[in-house]
Amino acid sequence: MMHSLNKTMRLLTSSAAMALLLAAAPQAFAATPADTLVEGFAFDDIISLDPGEAFELSTAEITANTYSKLVGLDPNDTSKVVGELAESWTISDDGMTYTFKLKPGLKFASGNPITAEDVAYSFERAVKLDKSPAFLLTQFGLSGDNVTEKAKAADEGTFVLTVDKAYAPTFVLNVLTSTVASVVDKKLVSENVKPVTPTDEYKYDNDFGNEFLKTGYAGSGPFKIREWRANEVVVLERNDNYFGEKAKLARVIYRHMKESSGQRLALENGDIDVARNLEPGDIEAVSKKEGVATTSAPKGTLYYFSLNQKNPNLAKPEVIEAFKYLVDYDAIGETLIKGIGTIHQTFLPSGQLGALDDTPYTFDVAKAKELLAKAGLADGFTVTMDVRNTQPVTGIAENVQQTLAQAGIKLEIIPGDGKQTLTKYRARQHDIYIGQWGSDYFDPNSNAETFTFNPDNSDEGKNKTLAWRNSWDPKELSAKTQAALLEKDSAARAAIYEDLQKQVLAAGPFVVVFQQTEVAGYSAKVKDFKLGPSFDTNFVYNVSKD
Repeated sequence: MMHSLNKTMRLLTSSAAMALLLAAAPQAFAATPADTLVEGFAFDDIISLDPGEAFELSTAEITANTYSKLVGLDPNDTSKVVGELAESWTISDDGMTYTFKLKPGLKFASGNPITAEDVAYSFERAVKLDKSPAFLLTQFGLSGDNVTEKAKAADEGTFVLTVDKAYAPTFVLNVLTSTVASVVDKKLVSENVKPVTPTDEYKYDNDFGNEFLKTGYAGSGPFKIREWRANEVVVLERNDNYFGEKAKLARVIYRHMKESSGQRLALENGDIDVARNLEPGDIEAVSKKEGVATTSAPKGTLYYFSLNQKNPNLAKPEVIEAFKYLVDYDAIGETLIKGIGTIHQTFLPSGQLGALDDTPYTFDVAKAKELLAKAGLADGFTVTMDVRNTQPVTGIAENVQQTLAQAGIKLEIIPGDGKQTLTKYRARQHDIYIGQWGSDYFDPNSNAETFTFNPDNSDEGKNKTLAWRNSWDPKELSAKTQAALLEKDSAARAAIYEDLQKQVLAAGPFVVVFQQTEVAGYSAKVKDFKLGPSFDTNFVYNVSKD
């Protein structure tokens, strides 16, 4: 079970490390320990650390450093998938059976051996739990009724996955790089399952260790999770049983720090080693500070806001189009996201197959008013926007509030932390939601499916994509998205995604604003700190300190 805070603090080797755990304290801390990396990081979106449930950007970074998967994305070449637990794999002639051979002698952090049975159990529990990320696996035809046959151990070192269609192999393999495909320690999790009374909605008699793994740990990555306290601290400790290159530092501590200015001051004072959420002004200040450096990496993360089609005003096509003309893209680009992003309006991030860089919309109040008049809303209307109270989304929301007002639309901003806004959004209880979306895996289907696919638009729908969350039912686009999965010719597949982007850009209830460039400031004593191409490739096992 998860160690208590007191036990965790005893494990940390210096008084400075213990002080760092008191993440909410306002006073300055001592210099960070030599064997510990301390990051200032806004992670109020973490809801659960269970890889079968976690579907948040911050959580994915934590699980990427603490769990292993069969395969992973090569951060140096995002067109490639490389083996993690898998030594090799083959695909059957009909394109429907994937056979993975595991590397020999692997161990979990617990010391238990990693076998194909653990892989099969991990797939089974994710599918049967049916939490937010389960659709990534169920899209292959897996269900609670068939998963033990479709995802099974052929022997101790061989895992076999059978999918329902001859998908493009790159699609299948890229999906398996996502958090939900993390392999958990079956023996350890099984010892911590909680009995459940079956219902019509959940027919199993146990929780597959979900309550345990919300805060617990059963992985095999370079670090193990020692502690998570919501909105305070996450502590990772080196896993000496890791099969790959051992982590250079004994631990990593993420301190929850929401404010950019607070992160900057803590970095400059030596209270943290890395500042992860710096705004443009603080990036500029840090870059001029002796003993501090900055690094950046383009990310496949998009910032957008979306209009819930349950709201009759927001469901009018003219209103959807008007909103796209009521964003001052130039002003946002020159101020709020300077150095941390580039204006981008299509749902595929630059760098992915078929991505378009079309930016047809500009700030045009007259055009927006004309569209609102056509919709019968010449006098405007009142609407709410749920906003995570962190930058840059708060700044963008306030900017949009001002530009909407110029067309007579009164926007009420409802602030909340990451958990609050996401929970409401996932329940389709918002009017407008503003946030970020990072690809679950580095394949265009990850974004195409979430923005265009919605096979069941009822509140009981199982595929809780962004289209579903916003009650948008684009049946024709859903069919095209599915067709793209079976297209093995890259050029033809890219053409399908280009067409989908154009249609969503014209009529979809999504206003994509920019693509993120992630920036971090770090102490000069930190060596080999790098940001990866995706939110789950910010690895820290190779980081060291002078």
